[in-house]
Amino acid sequence: MNPAANPTPSAIVIIGSGLAGYTLIREIRKLDKEAPITLVTREPGYLYSKPMLSTALASKKEPENLISNSSENMATQLNINILSQTDVNAIDTNQQMIVTTKGNLSYGKLVLALGADQIRIPLQGDAATQVLTVNDLEDYAAFRKAISGKKKVSILGAGLIGCEFANDLVLGGYEVDVIDLAPQALGRLLPEAAAHELQDRLTKAGVRWHFGTTVGSISNGDDSLIVELTNGQKLLSDVVLSAVGLKPRLDLAKAAGISTNIGIAVNRELQTSATNVYSLGDCAEVDGLVLPYVMPIMQAARALANTLLGRVTTLTYPAMPVMVKTPAFPTIVSPPAQGSEGDWKITPIDDGLEARFESADGSLLGFVLLGAATAQRASLTKELPPVLQ
Repeated sequence: MNPAANPTPSAIVIIGSGLAGYTLIREIRKLDKEAPITLVTREPGYLYSKPMLSTALASKKEPENLISNSSENMATQLNINILSQTDVNAIDTNQQMIVTTKGNLSYGKLVLALGADQIRIPLQGDAATQVLTVNDLEDYAAFRKAISGKKKVSILGAGLIGCEFANDLVLGGYEVDVIDLAPQALGRLLPEAAAHELQDRLTKAGVRWHFGTTVGSISNGDDSLIVELTNGQKLLSDVVLSAVGLKPRLDLAKAAGISTNIGIAVNRELQTSATNVYSLGDCAEVDGLVLPYVMPIMQAARALANTLLGRVTTLTYPAMPVMVKTPAFPTIVSPPAQGSEGDWKITPIDDGLEARFESADGSLLGFVLLGAATAQRASLTKELPPVLQ
């Protein structure tokens, strides 16, 4: 589409073609088949499952196999206009217009589904610029090309994405070192006993852990990279992948004068501080919560679809357990709300572990289920309080 064919002032314009953007469009189309929608994305605009990036190697899927639909097919199926490979340079909230590399575009309602970027920690050494991140399908294709024919991969970060990639790579036959300044894997999600169980299973699968340290420098060796840790240890690696965390994309919103905190600040109707501008997904902060997971996006998309079509809907979050894709030891976590008072109660079971976070009166506020204990997901989820009521 050429932006010269501007949508009507009542049009919905969505920036971002990730899970948040496309899920929102599908929810809108369930309610209204004809509302004018334009999707603007710096990516090619194809549909793919980002969560599958960390499991594709063991599944023997090439990057191109992860594309489930082309931009052209999505435009036809959803009856939308797609501006692909288009950067948005500015938002004029007074004129209700966005400035793109393909021209100006008016909007009636604008949705920022911008996603998040991988955090890059500053590194020393002449190979520091060779560190890779995986944040979209094109990044993943570059990563797969880099590891092709190689043997050793070092991962910076033992969080959710780092652990998933570590498991996938060892299943794919690679030697994997995982480095994290924290004393354990999934430090923000798991109690110590549960973390140790997961680490033990991944160790048996082939993962090597380096906790309580980080990378000081990365240098080119004769035929491999030399990864020097701050504890003095040196690792030899063919490829280094950084997975230390995500930071919401805020620059576009900030430049437009839209309020931001950790994420783009929105109320329970997902409206930003600017009139007719909304946000959801990894870039949005709802009542102080930034939840970069699938289920919160689904909940937000259903609520926002109604609001954009004139049926203002307040977002609620039920309990939303997160599955960590580590087949060496399946893990499901529903962390207690920040600041919750209580204690972890750990119960080992055959081929698994159950960890319950309970308040003083015995109420369940969060849980972690490992291995065979994951079968209790549904029953325990019913006991949890909602995340946002």
